[in-house]
Amino acid sequence: MINLTAMINRIKSHPRYPEVGMIVCHNGVVRGTSRNGRPVSSLEVRIDQGRLEDLLATYKQKPGITDILVEVNEGTLRVGDDIMAVVVAGDIRENVFHVLQEVVDVIKRDVARKTEYFA
Repeated sequence: MINLTAMINRIKSHPRYPEVGMIVCHNGVVRGTSRNGRPVSSLEVRIDQGRLEDLLATYKQKPGITDILVEVNEGTLRVGDDIMAVVVAGDIRENVFHVLQEVVDVIKRDVARKTEYFA
């Protein structure tokens, strides 16, 4: 089970936490309809863990970024279930928001494999 509070607390215990000016979070959930409007009954999610680790190592080197945490629920998920949480901590919003969006986009495009099942 994804626990955003626990993820944020992990960030707060980071040795470089005094450098942090903001923490932003993404919590993706299974929608009841696909992008094309079809009713969804469930979603199958798989992650390439090696690619995820490489991605995080790269983005943690971006200017102003202190840490990035990602948790993904793999397997068969139902409508309303959490799919993925991403927490990014860094110095200022111009650095942090941009990295959050890129990390989520790259995970969805290159790291995650999703199969929708329709009602």
